[in-house]
Amino acid sequence: MRDLHLPGRSAVYARNGICATSHPIAAEVAVEVLKSGGNAADAAIAGALVLGIAEPQMTGIGGDCFVLVKPAGSEDVIALNGSGRAPQGLNAAELRARGLTAIPIQGIEAVTLPGAIDAFCRLNADYGVKALAEVLAPAIRYAEEGIPVAPRVAFDWADDLPCLKGAAREFYSFGGKAPAVGQVFRAPGQAEVFRRIAKEGRAGFYEGEVAEDMIASLQALGGSHTRADLARTTCDYTRPVGGDYQGTELLEHPPNGQGATAILMLNILKHFDLAAMNPFGSERAHIEAEAAKLAYDARNRFIADPAFTTRLDHMLAPETAAKLAALIDPKRAMPAAAPLTEAVHRDTIYITVVDRDRMAVSLIYSVFWGFGSGLASSKFGINFQNRGAGFTLAEGHPNEAAGGKRPMHTIIPGMLRQNGRVTMPFGVMGGAYQPCGHARFVTNLTDYGMDLQEAIDAPRCFPGPEGMEVERGYSDRVRAELAAMGHKVVIPATPLGGAQAIRIDGEVLVGGSDPRKDGCALGY
Repeated sequence: MRDLHLPGRSAVYARNGICATSHPIAAEVAVEVLKSGGNAADAAIAGALVLGIAEPQMTGIGGDCFVLVKPAGSEDVIALNGSGRAPQGLNAAELRARGLTAIPIQGIEAVTLPGAIDAFCRLNADYGVKALAEVLAPAIRYAEEGIPVAPRVAFDWADDLPCLKGAAREFYSFGGKAPAVGQVFRAPGQAEVFRRIAKEGRAGFYEGEVAEDMIASLQALGGSHTRADLARTTCDYTRPVGGDYQGTELLEHPPNGQGATAILMLNILKHFDLAAMNPFGSERAHIEAEAAKLAYDARNRFIADPAFTTRLDHMLAPETAAKLAALIDPKRAMPAAAPLTEAVHRDTIYITVVDRDRMAVSLIYSVFWGFGSGLASSKFGINFQNRGAGFTLAEGHPNEAAGGKRPMHTIIPGMLRQNGRVTMPFGVMGGAYQPCGHARFVTNLTDYGMDLQEAIDAPRCFPGPEGMEVERGYSDRVRAELAAMGHKVVIPATPLGGAQAIRIDGEVLVGGSDPRKDGCALGY
């Protein structure tokens, strides 16, 4: 139990349903959907779409999503891949001929087709109990009436504002400036889009006037995107991949998501006695950082569109982890594994909901970087993601950019299962940090016996491109010890990611939400 003399938050306990997410209004929307007869699928969709208004720098309908679903009455977990593809006109050889060595992070070349809306419509049709129009009603209302900008959102908005160009600057700035805390952000154009989806389903987005607005805007910006590209966008059901750590099974999306990276990292960490280490000491931080370097190097080599990923079994094999673990010097930092040209980023939202029938939904939804590409459609203000920056231009690489292909994706919802029973949907936001965040969250629970709120609150570190990012929650002594091991220690300007989780514990649900964000867990 936390020290009640000190600042902090308690986990939320409830019986009938809980939502945990990064903004309180979205959490409240999800709980109200549950109270009015909806299930976890309905509530997660409703809350996620409201998050696009509450945190537009993080997510929106121009983005992608990944979902894990545990249906009521079952312990099976279903994965729904709602990531969009590159337009057919994207050609890596042409980009290389232009002198590019990487996809421009906020160039038109990085804009992939938005997959989230197709996935939300499919999820509602296959697993929801409410009509789509009912599920969309809160997003319509909040897009029209607006939502006051929360403190963390205002901080991120100011940081991300310079990327906004053209129509995006018109729709997502306040006279060219970032909003102050408490200013109300409205998106009436998106409200109209939601109304059309409510009436026509996915056709209201991927066909007709909304589709024309997106494609005309992208083509005017120099994109090769076509109506046919947009119309072909469809989500896919897949089977999760899993790995065991100390009797807890971690379930993740298969490629093109990077979930296998978290499983590999845990497989490497099995070779070290983490439980004997100080949870907030330099020894654990060092071993975790070295495992992350090796696991991310494997990610960069192997993870791609599922049609092009051929070494997943090798990546998840115990012998692979054993060989990698043997490369770790417990006392000395290795040089960072040479990165390919994949972009590093930190922006997304996560929402998890469990209902009274114990359906569990773990959903992550993003436009990639802050405000994605920094580009938006001219009529409805749909902010375009820049997921194509997750491709590489390395010739012959499984993740080489190509038309109709899905890029390597960083957003990964998670679930934990013990003794065949799903015990916890969870997610850790934070772009490249996410696999490391998943591994740390699991080891916080298993090796150190933390409850889910403690596991979320605990300080984080990550071997990023600029050095070993160590949050201020660590002591100066730990930072000095890490530096002595050879790490280039930096304190990140923003905290590392955010996290949400719900424990399913018999008739009681326990929810936790990250204080690094503005959100909360709410239940009833």
